[in-house]
Order: sequence, then C-alpha cells, then structure tokens
Amino acid sequence: MRKNIEEATGTKEFDALLDTIYVIGGKWKMPIIFSICTGGHQRFRDIERGVTGITSRMLSRELKEMEMNKLITRTVYPETPVRIEYEVTEYCKTLVPLIQSMIDWGMLHRQKIKED
Repeated sequence: MRKNIEEATGTKEFDALLDTIYVIGGKWKMPIIFSICTGGHQRFRDIERGVTGITSRMLSRELKEMEMNKLITRTVYPETPVRIEYEVTEYCKTLVPLIQSMIDWGMLHRQKIKED
C-alpha cells in the first residue's frame, strides 16, 4: 500500500520527489521543455522567443543543466555560421504526461480562483 505524504518524509519516495524537483524545478525548466517539445529541434533564439521573459544568460544556464541531466541534446552543425540546435531526449519525453497533468491542474486552479 502506498504511503501517504506525511509517512513518506525521509523515505525513498521523499528522496525521489526531491530529485524530481531538483531536475525540473524552478521557473524556467518546464517552459523550456514545453517549448522544445512543441517546436521540435530548436535553435537558441527560437527557444528564447518561445519562453517569454527569460534572459539569454538564464536560458544558457538552464540548457547546460538540462543537457547535463540528459533532458536535451545539443547538436552543433559545422557550418558557417555555426548552427546549434536543441532537442528533447526520449528520456525527457517521459515527462510529457507530468507536464500535461500540470497544465490540466493549472487550468483547473485558475478556474477555481476565478470562481471564488
């Protein structure tokens, strides 16, 4: 039987939750993943335009961290000028149901707040 949230503190489940929050948490990671998932291969500026409000510096930092965590791949094409594209990995695509659940919950929450 699954533990409830209070019982999970200090357990493998709690540690797994912290790991998940570390990898996808923060203001920008989920919008970046969403942008790349919906747009396919994207260049840096395409992602920057798709994620309203992010700075170039923050996007660069987040992309490096996401690449380190195997969520995206960075491909450099030996052209002049050099072309760099980012793509979500198959591993990252396992987050799609979670992202959809978050979108659904966010829409429900927004509706609930408007009602009250």
